[in-house]
Amino acid sequence: MLEYLLNLMSSRYGHFRFVSGDHGDIWLDLDSLFRRPSALAPFVSALAERLDGYRVDVVCGPLTGGGFLAQLIARELDVGFAYTEMIAPTSYRLPTGLREGVAGSRIALVDDVINAGAAVRGTYRAVVAHGGQPVVVGALLVLGSAAAAFAADASLPLECLAHRPSNLWEPAACPLCASGSPLDGV
Repeated sequence: MLEYLLNLMSSRYGHFRFVSGDHGDIWLDLDSLFRRPSALAPFVSALAERLDGYRVDVVCGPLTGGGFLAQLIARELDVGFAYTEMIAPTSYRLPTGLREGVAGSRIALVDDVINAGAAVRGTYRAVVAHGGQPVVVGALLVLGSAAAAFAADASLPLECLAHRPSNLWEPAACPLCASGSPLDGV
């Protein structure tokens, strides 16, 4: 399953700076995941099946990829849908028109791929700030251990279809920086 999922997106290896500010050695082009929704459909169904037992009222994800996935899963589960928008690198907000639907609801926080976890953390904060009750975090793919650490800190179960090791470093501890490797543009 992991190989087929990875084939739906292109990847590059090198030295990258993520929105979180962390550095890593793999970059995934997540926009290509949604180019052919029919190819993604089996993964959407599989993740929806895993989330179904949590009795969610709303599926919420950060735009863009997480929001697209959240909408597909909400359709599959026949529940509400919401998304968050990035307003600063690690800060997200719920659009005004979606806030009422989140308040008092059981929320599945969904992202396409979680690496550093900045988008899902920001979405969590936005949902909680508007009275939503996150009950599970879901992703197609989890890279490294940041997603599990976030889920544990928030006392939420983490459901994912695939996991892959990933190197992620704070800039001051990045061995690629220490070796003089330049940052790759993305």
